[in-house]
Amino acid sequence: MKILIIGNGGREHSLALGISMSESFRKSGSELYCALGNPGIDEVALPVNIKPSDTDALLAFALREKIDFAVVGPEIPLSMGIADVFAENGIGVFGPSKAAAEIETSKIFAKDFMIKYGIPTARYKSFHSGNIPETAEFISSLNFPVVIKADGLAAGKGVCIAKDIKEANDFIDAITADKIFGESGNSFIIEEYLSGFEMSVFAITDGDDYVVLPSAQDHKRIGEGDTGKNTGGMGSYSPADALIDNTRKKIREKIIEPVLAGMKKEVRKYKGCLYCGLMICGNKENYEPYVIEFNCRFGDPETQAVVPLVKSDFLELLLASANGTIGNYELKTRKMYAGCVVAASLGYPDKYETGKVISGLNREPGDAIIVHSGTKYSFDKKEVLTSGGRVLSVVGLSPESIDEAVKTAYKRLGDISFENIYFRKDIGNKFRIITGK
Repeated sequence: MKILIIGNGGREHSLALGISMSESFRKSGSELYCALGNPGIDEVALPVNIKPSDTDALLAFALREKIDFAVVGPEIPLSMGIADVFAENGIGVFGPSKAAAEIETSKIFAKDFMIKYGIPTARYKSFHSGNIPETAEFISSLNFPVVIKADGLAAGKGVCIAKDIKEANDFIDAITADKIFGESGNSFIIEEYLSGFEMSVFAITDGDDYVVLPSAQDHKRIGEGDTGKNTGGMGSYSPADALIDNTRKKIREKIIEPVLAGMKKEVRKYKGCLYCGLMICGNKENYEPYVIEFNCRFGDPETQAVVPLVKSDFLELLLASANGTIGNYELKTRKMYAGCVVAASLGYPDKYETGKVISGLNREPGDAIIVHSGTKYSFDKKEVLTSGGRVLSVVGLSPESIDEAVKTAYKRLGDISFENIYFRKDIGNKFRIITGK
């Protein structure tokens, strides 16, 4: 089987590792390609010099090379309908259709959908650049802080938690007048702020049946103690199930199953990974899950922590989603803990420098996995350089606890360096705070 991964970040490196280590992949003599690839992915997949957003070129490559199965990592190609195009040309694909992907690509669609099908979410109202004066009345009905979200895709940065009216208005001006997210900010929602702790849940589905992978908790803010600007994620740990022991059934029955049923009813049958970004509210005796957002793909950096915990054949899981056989798939997970720490370029998520030499990558990994995100080769391919805001992730594994897994990640990260390296030093602390452990 010839398999093509589309995307070249940390999520895609993790997916490549999961596929390449699957028994079905290794025993079948399958080949793995990745567009674009990166120095980490290239160790397990053949690089393809095509941008993930160039759907025409990707299709032409897939047809020419007789690709059997494509795994789409990022949301942008999904929003452009790449799953539809591949399927129409007889190529198996992991990922939702363009219509189904709208659950991520439009915050307004997602919120309206949740209200229609009784899925718990925060109270909200949608606005656009032409009725901004009307925001004042709705904001006055809420307590600060309030949450403002650009309607379209914004690389995980289109959210503002405004502590007062000035901050709210400044953000609305930035997305509608200054267009810091382009057309994605022409429409937006304002919603009430939910107090609790965040949780990421991945449901792998064929539109009818589903399995739920180990839960994770992301660390979105740039600064320690969850301070500063939102990022694409500065670290994660998994499983976070201890936080939601009495909530799993509610997540299935109140969120995942209504989404799948509603999408089928809307003629948007959902296949692929349904990322449920949740806020768990209340207390341990009566936790209630609320949806903050849905994503139409695996999350980053949660994927880095979750995939290593899947014991059953990972490639078969992805194929089952595409082939409509999830009901026959038996998910098995390792009795392990994973902690992921992201190393970024100083200045991220704003301006940062690239092209810095990364050292320490070739040392013995121990119980850690190095996942490449924003990396590239030097011109002579003798060195690996930084090429993005989030440069790489280090994932520690431990059979003992999340705390030990995170310690393992930090220990291995201590061997890695590049000019202006930055990482949070408190990944995993939230688990201890919430559980009291």
